[in-house]
Amino acid sequence: MNIPIFLALDFPDLDRTNMFLEQNNLQGVPVKVGMELFYREGPKIIEKLKEKNHPIFLDLKLHDIPTTVNRAMQNIAKLEIEMVNVHALGGSEMILQAKEGLLKGNPNHDTKLLAVTILTSMNKTIMNDQMLIPGDIQANVMYYSQFAKQNGADGVVCSVHEAAKVKEVCSQSFLTVTPGIRLSQSSKNDQKRIATPSFARKNAADYLVVGRSITKADNPYEAYQQLKREWENE
Repeated sequence: MNIPIFLALDFPDLDRTNMFLEQNNLQGVPVKVGMELFYREGPKIIEKLKEKNHPIFLDLKLHDIPTTVNRAMQNIAKLEIEMVNVHALGGSEMILQAKEGLLKGNPNHDTKLLAVTILTSMNKTIMNDQMLIPGDIQANVMYYSQFAKQNGADGVVCSVHEAAKVKEVCSQSFLTVTPGIRLSQSSKNDQKRIATPSFARKNAADYLVVGRSITKADNPYEAYQQLKREWENE
């Protein structure tokens, strides 16, 4: 995959997804399919996107008992996508079973398993007072990253602000996928810990996830190209 920028397809259905990609000449770019689109369209959305040569990150954030996640991953593996994720809060056994499910479901395709650490919409107050998770965000991200790696995860979804430290405590080959990426003139929207593409690259992000900066831009194609330029030029 030559371009490490996943476009978040935050659209309600396949028709509007196709319309956006075609009208803005974004066929073939890496894309992230989340709950809204996948729950509406099911696996066919993956098949249709693959027909247009889109690398795919399936962002379902699975969080269930280990056996259920294992069986779900066996089916997901057959879709032959690039990446899929689970919540690290599901525990070490769930992460282990997720990886085993991917390997059993399709041993000939290397779908990367990511663990979601702390959502980028969450700040310390929410984490401490509402989730009752003590400590600061970075310490918890490192903790979840380490046990995710120990149980077979290939990387984590984390804020760009934690990516370099994740590499330090896990390994340089451990993937860091960073949402909350914006062009410099974009508003913050609903993610507290945001960053620009150049900042992300300097801070050891392997892949970026970008949504509104592209989908809500006056010229989405040019916005995508600007993101690429910012990444490449640091």
